[in-house]
Amino acid sequence: MEFFESDGLRIAYIDKAAEGETKGVPILLIHGFASNHVVNWVNTLWVQTLTRAGRRVVALDNRGHGQSGKLYEPAAYDTVNMARDAVNLLDHLNIPKAVVMGYSMGARITAFIARDYPDLVEAAILGGLGDRLLQPAGLPSGIAEALEAPSLDDVGDFTGRMFRNFAEQTGSDLKALAACIRGSRQHLSEEEAAAISCPVLVAVGTMDKISGNGEILARHFLRGEFFEIPKRDHNQAVGDRLHRQAVVDYLGRLGTR
Repeated sequence: MEFFESDGLRIAYIDKAAEGETKGVPILLIHGFASNHVVNWVNTLWVQTLTRAGRRVVALDNRGHGQSGKLYEPAAYDTVNMARDAVNLLDHLNIPKAVVMGYSMGARITAFIARDYPDLVEAAILGGLGDRLLQPAGLPSGIAEALEAPSLDDVGDFTGRMFRNFAEQTGSDLKALAACIRGSRQHLSEEEAAAISCPVLVAVGTMDKISGNGEILARHFLRGEFFEIPKRDHNQAVGDRLHRQAVVDYLGRLGTR
């Protein structure tokens, strides 16, 4: 684990070299809400899969998550701020161009990077996020109240219980996550999505009730493609073997430099 400062905030990251011959530009991985780089990308074999495919892999803990700095004001978690952390990491590592891949909240951050820093993004991969990206709301706002409840037993809402339980399993700072869920609810307009010129792969599980429609989202991008992850819900789809292989195949078809 390594650290750098992004706008004065300590951000944790890993930087893993490709196994064997390096193929293509590096890939930056951005995890989802209440997760961290280990849970989202290491334990699910993404880092192993991508390095074996010849990719240099960089992954960070988003602000408020994992071993990165914690903030408690919702405004600190505006998606633009979270995107800037990722871009600052690329700058810190002297990486001028990367494939950027995110899951769920990380996919939302990825889309904002593609919108605001087009010269940095070779291709964007959006996992676990469909047309909710185009709607003026992120995850249900009740998740913040679930995170602030005295205990899991005090949470009655199914989605709230799911995220509270996950946050406890990952050892997360519940107060920081409540601020994050309130502050990171920005969306793209259809016009902004259509203006993203890099290739975009959208991947959503067939049983995912959280992400929205991935196929609809993919159609909004100039060079969008959709991959349906069969028989997987939002949590199961993250490290699904077919999902990982689809991304490796996609990058191979693109022939990214």
